[in-house]
Amino acid sequence: MATSISANRAELLAIANSVATEKMIDKSIVIEAMEEAIQKAARARYGNENDIRAKLDPMTGDLRLWRVVEVVEEVEDYFKQVSLEQAAKLQADAKLGDFIVDPLPPVDLGRIDAQSAKQVIFQKVRDAERERQFEEFQDRAGEIITGVIKSVEFGHVIVNLGRAEGVIRRDQQIPREAARVGERVRALITKVERNNRGPQIFLSRAHPEFMKKLFAQEVPEIYDGVITIQAAARDPGSRAKIGVISRDSSIDPVGACVGMKGSRVQAVVQELQGEKIDIIPWSEDTATFVVNALQPATVSRVVLDEDDGRIEVVVPDDQLSLAIGRRGQNVRLASQLTGHQIDIMTEEEASEKRTKEFAERSKTFEEELDVDETLSQLLVAEGFAELEEVAYVDLSELATIEGFDEELAEELQSRAIEALERRDAAYREERRALGVEDALAEIPHLTEAMLVTLGKGGIKTLDDLADLATDELIAKKREAPRRRQTAPTEGPRLRADQVKARPEDKGGVLGEYGLTEEQGNEIIMAARAHWFEDEADASTEEAVNADSEQ
Repeated sequence: MATSISANRAELLAIANSVATEKMIDKSIVIEAMEEAIQKAARARYGNENDIRAKLDPMTGDLRLWRVVEVVEEVEDYFKQVSLEQAAKLQADAKLGDFIVDPLPPVDLGRIDAQSAKQVIFQKVRDAERERQFEEFQDRAGEIITGVIKSVEFGHVIVNLGRAEGVIRRDQQIPREAARVGERVRALITKVERNNRGPQIFLSRAHPEFMKKLFAQEVPEIYDGVITIQAAARDPGSRAKIGVISRDSSIDPVGACVGMKGSRVQAVVQELQGEKIDIIPWSEDTATFVVNALQPATVSRVVLDEDDGRIEVVVPDDQLSLAIGRRGQNVRLASQLTGHQIDIMTEEEASEKRTKEFAERSKTFEEELDVDETLSQLLVAEGFAELEEVAYVDLSELATIEGFDEELAEELQSRAIEALERRDAAYREERRALGVEDALAEIPHLTEAMLVTLGKGGIKTLDDLADLATDELIAKKREAPRRRQTAPTEGPRLRADQVKARPEDKGGVLGEYGLTEEQGNEIIMAARAHWFEDEADASTEEAVNADSEQ
């Protein structure tokens, strides 16, 4: 019998060691699973109503089994309670309220019990293995990993990563790339999530970061940090652009990435299934970087609109198709690379636009300031675009314009202020007709024109305004990059839906006015001020009532 017990002990420990080694999990987890399985079998033998515990010594293999009972004055539950008299037989110093142990003889696991115990152990080990897999991969997002394609399900590629599986979803694959079962594949780990069936590891071959990591593997200077990829944009499987900069003036970042006879960049191109890659020198100067990003097209002029985050690029007529690229690809990638919306136009279109803007501004000054055409055109030529600029510019700046004197400058400023007042009066009348409360006019940063816009948007009371988030109030409307095109001498003509700007989101109610986030916060807080005043008044009233009751 002693030999049998010894053999059983050795067998239990051997099983625990074997499972822990095979599944690469802590032995204590396997021991715990065995204890849980033995407890379940013992409950089935002695009754599920009992609180039965098991303990397996991981060093000797000794197995102890007992039930926990409470010492009570009057026994109501014979499975979990004992009287003080019975407790004294189990533990001499037992007293009422104690929980004591009642040793149980070992149980022989029958076929059904053994199968049930086996399932408990397997489930516990499986859960521990899944947790180990999650812990192994949770901090590896952003790394490139190599695996073997296990299967293709509904267009999604399942990849065997060794001790776990990853998935390359259809939208994260390189278009037209064939996935064959058994082939090795490299991909970027983008995200790792917990899942009931184990860790969910999302992979990508279409992400711009995948291309950047491939360059880091092929270009030692990038790996060492001497050269940095500042920006990247991809049209997976077709074309890509990267902006690079060197921290060592003696190293050419573009040349280092290209490599001898293009060896380095070709290694990346082959991995990306022939994707063309433009390597561009990055520059802190936005205009210079935009010019570089639009390569191979030649750019004549760049005009930045920092308030709207837009850039107008003027190109020669024969460079228009090249700058736009096939189906707008070149300008789209350049826009992604630089983080700005890019409008491309020809010299002729730019000239027409400038002429139109000049005429519109001249007309505004002519009508609002009651001046002749020559004087209004002179103001526009000197860079004045809005009535506010004329009204609030330093008087000396107006007076120094050729043909102007101080008297004329004062008269122009006076007329500009009057014109603004007339405009505000018209807006005020419209605002009141819309039913916008006068209380909103007291809020800082809000003009009468803004109040009209709020009214048209259904924001008419302090509470309406206070309910908005800052983004809902001031976020600028974002648009896709616009590509303007006249009939080119070569290349396909873009359809109308490709040429026009397509809004991506509506933006805030006052998005067109260029308010800053700080100003937006001040407006919202000012609108909410009466809420806090009401709360304070209510608190004061409650305090007064409490005092009077006393």
